[in-house]
Amino acid sequence: MIAVFFICAISSFAFSFAATLDDSVLQDAKLVADDDNTIQVDNQVMIVADLSNGQDRDQKFAYIVQIHNENDIVVSLSWLTGSLSPYQTFSPAQSWIPTEAGTYTVQIFVWESVDSPTPLSRPLLLTVNVVDAEI
Repeated sequence: MIAVFFICAISSFAFSFAATLDDSVLQDAKLVADDDNTIQVDNQVMIVADLSNGQDRDQKFAYIVQIHNENDIVVSLSWLTGSLSPYQTFSPAQSWIPTEAGTYTVQIFVWESVDSPTPLSRPLLLTVNVVDAEI
């Protein structure tokens, strides 16, 4: 039921932005893996982005990573929460271990909190190609 909530909330709020949109910035999404050129089935990859707080006050946040397969089915949903001090920059990361080869879309969101899906920044997208592990 929680996954359904997040999928619906992400769809509903993905393009509505908070008043603090210019103050909190999410950028430079990337994958970090043993081999940066190829993501293999059953190998861990870290999904990282840079988050900055351009305000003169603390900002709570939820960093949310949702991964869809080629059929637009959510195969992974994870998040972490925290707080950024004024003008602080942070590079949160979430791990993912793909279980099947294919092309995946990674969506990264930053909201005020998991319970308050108010976007603090525009979402980021990554396309990831996963190949079968070499024997």
